[in-house]
Amino acid sequence: MSAESSFAVSEARQQLAAIIDRVRAEHAPVYLARRGRRVAAVIDADDLDEILQLAEDMTDIRAAEAARNEMRTTGATPIPWEQVKADLGLG
Repeated sequence: MSAESSFAVSEARQQLAAIIDRVRAEHAPVYLARRGRRVAAVIDADDLDEILQLAEDMTDIRAAEAARNEMRTTGATPIPWEQVKADLGLG
């Protein structure tokens, strides 16, 4: 098996169950192609969930870094958590 598996969409229709078993067992996507061009991928659902969580985490990390950069640029200071809770009526 190659590091990157690819099937024509028409071929994948006939082998869908085997493709699903393969991605579940090998945790590697299988790409689907039309006219020789990749158009979709079959990936294990748990692997996709993990990828989406990692992407969300990376978005949060980048947002936090942007906020820190803005604070450095503007000279702003962070608001203490206790003050935030009080302002929101949470504590």
